[in-house]
Amino acid sequence: MSRNTLRSIGAALAGLAMAVATYGPAHASGTPAASSRVSGTRVGAWSPSMTTGGPSFTDQTLRMVAHSSVAGSNARITLSNRYSSSPLVVGAADIAPQADGATAVAGATRNVRFGGAVQITVPAGQEVVSDPIPITVGAGENLLVSLYLPGPTGTSTWHSDAFDTTYAASGDHTGDDSATAFGTTTTSWYYLSGLDVVPATAQGTVVAFGDSITDGYHSSTGTYTRWPDLLGDRLGSGPGPQRLSVVDAGIGGNRVLTDVPNLWQGVSALKRFPHDALGQPRVSDVILLEGINDIGNNAGPNGAPLTAQDLIDGYRTLINEAHAAHVRIIGATLMPILGNGYYTPTAETLRQAVNQWIRTSGAFDGYIDFDQTMRDPNNIAALNPVYDSGDHLHPNDTGMKAMADAIDLRLLRS
Repeated sequence: MSRNTLRSIGAALAGLAMAVATYGPAHASGTPAASSRVSGTRVGAWSPSMTTGGPSFTDQTLRMVAHSSVAGSNARITLSNRYSSSPLVVGAADIAPQADGATAVAGATRNVRFGGAVQITVPAGQEVVSDPIPITVGAGENLLVSLYLPGPTGTSTWHSDAFDTTYAASGDHTGDDSATAFGTTTTSWYYLSGLDVVPATAQGTVVAFGDSITDGYHSSTGTYTRWPDLLGDRLGSGPGPQRLSVVDAGIGGNRVLTDVPNLWQGVSALKRFPHDALGQPRVSDVILLEGINDIGNNAGPNGAPLTAQDLIDGYRTLINEAHAAHVRIIGATLMPILGNGYYTPTAETLRQAVNQWIRTSGAFDGYIDFDQTMRDPNNIAALNPVYDSGDHLHPNDTGMKAMADAIDLRLLRS
């Protein structure tokens, strides 16, 4: 990427010691709070979880793709500065249906306002929700969201592994239908953490919560073949109107119990669950698939070796928080890892013990047996080669589809 378009990630990471994270509800004065997303009749259409450690921007426009899981109107976007230490100035923002790449559908661009203003300053550690925008979106449709950042922004709040294309231009190119100025691309999202809509038919939001497998690692870029995307497709293609939207709250490398040393892989599930899962608009169900990074890194609390009971206790905490919010939580069994660097006999024993608890404890409101679906029928410790992306941990596109197809839709509240 060019020096004028994106500063190096290495330079941004040098400032990580100054990065801050706010875990409670937060908002900028005079604008709707992010916590307002949970009220009313809105549902989440798209919402990546955010972390710290992104690059800094100066006098640049970022054009990002939001792939909606549901049909709706009067869209709003959420801008997150939760994991940055500097106020974020957004000089202008707009939204438009995607024609192709960075090209917007001609004449369909809409300005985005915040409390009636075109420009917004988001304090460090906080986030804002836009005013409703007069635009409609179909299930599976892409919207282009453009942010002009006069900067310098400092270390950005971002989602590193988007498995989608973000376009960058020097200067203010909000309002441009053309892709001409957007000569640089990345595969991350920056500051844009949510799209919600007044749904055409949906009554609730399903949150797919997890690590890189949920985030879509090794799925094909720009094809929307992560298992949460494909679950959204199933919910939208069944008989009758679509009753639920799906948002993907996966973060590559994330753990249940402990923060990851690589800060861009996120704070623990225990810390981020109230915001990233229960803070979604009209959340009805959470599908929890997380814990293999705890096992693979033998990462127990306070630096101790991990036990199955540690992970079970973490799950119980998340279950209790979901139930206190009147949200159903579906557990998913952890998939095989033989052949990956995570595998040891001890790790396999832990995985089997945790999976047995998920299947038999009754603590979750139901479970999805991804382990059974994805394992090699000739070796239960290994992924089925048909579904293996090649690293013996992450599914390929075929595997992602098998995961989505394995979910009994009757588990989900509609």
